[in-house]
Amino acid sequence: MKVLLTGATGFVGRGLLESLSAAPEIRVRAVVRSVPAGFPPVDVCRIDGLSASQDWTEALQGIDVIVHAAARVHVMHEMANDPLSAFRAINVDATLNLARQAAAAGVKRFIFLSSIKVNGEFTPMGRPFTEDAVPAPVDPYGQSKLEAERALHQLAGESGLEVVIIRPPLVYGSGVGANFASLMGALYRRRPLPFALVDNRRSLVARDNLVDFIRLCLNHPKAANQVFLVSDGEDLSTAALCRRLSAALGVQPRLLPVPVVALRALALLTGKQAQMQRLLGSLQVDIGKARRLLDWRPPISVDQALDSVARWYRESGR
Repeated sequence: MKVLLTGATGFVGRGLLESLSAAPEIRVRAVVRSVPAGFPPVDVCRIDGLSASQDWTEALQGIDVIVHAAARVHVMHEMANDPLSAFRAINVDATLNLARQAAAAGVKRFIFLSSIKVNGEFTPMGRPFTEDAVPAPVDPYGQSKLEAERALHQLAGESGLEVVIIRPPLVYGSGVGANFASLMGALYRRRPLPFALVDNRRSLVARDNLVDFIRLCLNHPKAANQVFLVSDGEDLSTAALCRRLSAALGVQPRLLPVPVVALRALALLTGKQAQMQRLLGSLQVDIGKARRLLDWRPPISVDQALDSVARWYRESGR
C-alpha cells in the first residue's frame, strides 16, 4: 500500500509518519514545505503550500490512500481580516482540489482529519457527541471543517472515491504544545491552580491512539464513507487531569478549592470566558461507533499516555 500524507511535519502528521514508515507493508510519500532535521527517510514531495490551484499530478502517482492532515488550524489570536475566508481557502478549497485530483488519478481512499469542533464546543454532562448529532460549529475553523466534510461526501457520491472522516478532540503526546504544554509546565513547577472543585468531563485522545485509529482506517472495508469520533475512551475532569498528570510528572499538585461560580465571574471580568470555559465546561465524545463497526479499542490507556508525555516533558528540559 502506498500512502500520501499531507501535514507530515505537524504534530499529528509527524507521529503518523513515524508509525507508517516503520511498517514494511506501507510505503509513504510525505508532503512538506521543507525537510526538517531528523525527518524519517521516506519519499518526499515538496510544495510551497496548500491552495486550490496546486497541481498534485506527480505526488499522486501510484498512491492508494491519502491521509490529509494538513490544515489551517484553530488559532487563539486570529490576525486575518476575514478569518472564515482564510480557513475556507485552505481547509475547504485546497482540500477539495486535492480530493478531486485524487479521484481522477484513481486513488481509492481519502482520509480527512477533521475536528470535534464540527460538532460544537461543549456537551451537557453525560451526553456526549455522536457522529449522528447535528453539527454546530461556533467558530470559522469548525465551520470550514464542516464545509470540507460536506464537499468530500458529495465528491464521494459522484466519483466513487472512498472518504473517511475522523473528528478528534484535543490531541496530546510527546511534543505537544499550546494549552496542554502550559498546563504541564504549571503543574511541574507546582504553581497553585484553582481547579480542585471543577467536576466537568472532557474527552482527549493520545496521539498514539489517534495514529492507531488512522492506520486501521487505511484499508478497513467498513470505514469507507463513514464519520468517526475518536478518544481515549475515558473522560476526565480538569481536576482529575491535573492530579493524574502531576502523578506522571512525579509532583504533588497544588489545586485550590475555588468555587466554579467565582472562576466564571473572574473570567468575565478579565475577558477570558472562552479560555476558562474550556477548563470548566464538558466536552465528551462517544466512540461506540468505532468500537462496533471497526472493532477498535484504544491501544494505550490514559495513564500510559500521560506517563509517556510526562517523560518527554521532563527529558526535554522545559
